[in-house]
Amino acid sequence: MSEFITVTRVGEVKNGKVKTFHVNGHDIALCNIEGTFFATQNLCTHDGGPLGDGELWGFDIECPRHGGRFDVRTGQVTALPPIRPIKTFPVRVEGEEIQVAFE
Repeated sequence: MSEFITVTRVGEVKNGKVKTFHVNGHDIALCNIEGTFFATQNLCTHDGGPLGDGELWGFDIECPRHGGRFDVRTGQVTALPPIRPIKTFPVRVEGEEIQVAFE
């Protein structure tokens, strides 16, 4: 079973925004959508673009390089050009701490 690791505090990732972190050997994009947090890899599967530099469109994160989009809940591709999904990681909030579990 994966262990949850504290990444940041709730107030550090504003609603509708993405912030990147390097935690436990992983580069992640942490997204705040209406107070619910989602963590994905910070790397587009199309050409390695930094997803954390992209924008959120509902539950989609858009790669700033070519506009590919992924659902932050599942990692599935929602707009081409990428064809492979991204990794997502479980997130929980304990008090004011945002914690993410890695494999």
